Amino acid sequence: MSARHLILSMTLGAVLAATGLAEARPDSRSMSCGEIQTMIQSRRAVVLTTGPNTYDRYVRQFGNECDRPEIPMSAYIPARDGHCPVYRCDEPVIDFPN
Repeated sequence: MSARHLILSMTLGAVLAATGLAEARPDSRSMSCGEIQTMIQSRRAVVLTTGPNTYDRYVRQFGNECDRPEIPMSAYIPARDGHCPVYRCDEPVIDFPN
């Protein structure tokens, strides 16, 4: 096999692997809110597609899935049955008085 064919085969394999991984990520828009929340609770953290070009990692409210200084913060994501309340890791906003 020539070097050109080898490189082409490796590139094609990488593209197919990346496409397969993207399709494997659950899409919140095709799930009910209950299904989303159950998945997050059972897996402790999950990466969900939330739009055509968006995704994020969502976590349980009480757990150690976030790296310091991040904590679970409230968020809403689209679900098949409306907007679903979830948590994602984010740095807390501290508002100091003037």
